[in-house]
Amino acid sequence: MTTKDRQIERRWEQLHTWGPYGLLGVSVVLALASAGVIDRSGEWYAAWALVVAAVALQLWWHGTRARRAGRGRIPSRAGTAYYVVRWAIGFALTWIDPFFAFYAAAGYMDADELIPGRWQRLGLFASAVTVAAAQAGGLPFGSGVQWILFAALLVANSGLQMVVAHLTQQEAQRSRERTETITELERTNAALQQALDENAALHAQLLVQAREAGVADERRRLAAEIHDTIAQGLTGIIAQLQVVANTPDPEAARVHLGRASELARQSLGEARRSVHNLAPVALEHDGLPEALKKTVADWARRTGVRADFTLTGTAEHLHEEISATLLRIAQEALSNASRHARATRLGVTLSFMGDEVTLDVRDDGRGFDPAAVPGRTGNGGFGLDGMRARAERVAGSLTLESEPGRGTAVSARVPLVRDDR
Repeated sequence: MTTKDRQIERRWEQLHTWGPYGLLGVSVVLALASAGVIDRSGEWYAAWALVVAAVALQLWWHGTRARRAGRGRIPSRAGTAYYVVRWAIGFALTWIDPFFAFYAAAGYMDADELIPGRWQRLGLFASAVTVAAAQAGGLPFGSGVQWILFAALLVANSGLQMVVAHLTQQEAQRSRERTETITELERTNAALQQALDENAALHAQLLVQAREAGVADERRRLAAEIHDTIAQGLTGIIAQLQVVANTPDPEAARVHLGRASELARQSLGEARRSVHNLAPVALEHDGLPEALKKTVADWARRTGVRADFTLTGTAEHLHEEISATLLRIAQEALSNASRHARATRLGVTLSFMGDEVTLDVRDDGRGFDPAAVPGRTGNGGFGLDGMRARAERVAGSLTLESEPGRGTAVSARVPLVRDDR
C-alpha cells in the first residue's frame, strides 16, 4: 500500500470514528436553535436522555473499535448491534425534533463496515426511512400530503443510497482486484529477480568451468603444436646433423648444416608463436577492439595483404574470457588465411549488438569446400574445429561460409558478458 493510500485509509478511519459525534453535535445545535419555533418542551427531557445515551454508545463503540484494530474493518455482531441501537436512538430523536435527522444520517456512512452481506441494504433502507420522515416534516404525520411526500422522499433517499452502495461495492471489488494484481506482480518480480540472480551465478560458474576447460584445452593444443611443429623440426635437425657427422664431403656438410639452421629458426618461430597463443599478451594493456586492430595491422604488414578492421556498435568492456576467445579465433582465422587463402584483401569486423558480440573475418581468396576439410589443418593445430570449440565453450557459435574461388567467411557469435571489475 502506498503512502497516499494509507493517508486516505486513515482519513476514512477518522471519519467513521468522529463523524457520528459531529453529526450529533450539529443536530443538538440546530434542535436548540429551533426550540422557540417548534414547541417540544415536554419532550426535551427524553431528548437529552437520548443524547446522553448516544454519546455513551459512541464511546463504547470507540473502545470496541480500538480493541478490534488489528482485525481490520470486518462486519461483526457487535457492529450490527451498534448500528441497530444507534438507528433506534436516531429515530427516537428525529421523532422529537426533525433536525436530529443529521445524526440518523450517520447510518449512510458505515453500513458496509458494520452490517454483513445482504443486510446492509436493509440498514440503509432503515436510515432512509428516518431521514425521509424528517424531510417530510417530522413524525408523526398530520396529513395525507405528508405521507405522499414521505413516500416520494423515501424512494429518492433509498434509491440514491442503493446506487451509491452498489458503486461503492464495485469500487471495493476493483480495489481488491488491483491489490491482488499488485501482489501477484510483486511475487512475479521477486521470482524473476531471483531467476536473474541465479542465472548470473550460473553464468559466472559456467565461465569458471569454461576457463578451466580452456586451460586443459590449451595444454592439449600446445602439446599438439609442439608435436606437429617443434618436435618435427627438432627431429629434422637431428637428422641433418647425423648426415653431417657421417659425410666426409665438406660441401655436403655445409648444405645439411644450412638446412639444420633453417629448421632451427623455423622451430624457434613456432615455439614463439605457441607461447604467444598460450596467453593473449595483446589484451594485457588494450581492450578487444584495440587488440584486434593491432593484430590485423601486424598481419597485414607481415603478409603484404591489404587488411581492414571495422568496429560497429558501442564498444563494451568485455569479460576477459570473452575477449580472449574472440582474439584467439581472429588469430587462428588470420593464420589460416595467410597459409591457405592466397587472398588479396581481408576484412575483420567486430560488432556489438545488444546482448551478443559478433566477429567476422572475410577474405577474397581461393576458398575451399568446408566438407572436405578435416578437423585439424596441417601446421595450424586444431584449425576450424578449434575455433568452433572456443566459441562453444563460452556459449557461442561459429559458422563458416566458403566456396572454391569465392573466398572464405568465418563468423563467431558469443554472448556479451561485461567485466564488472
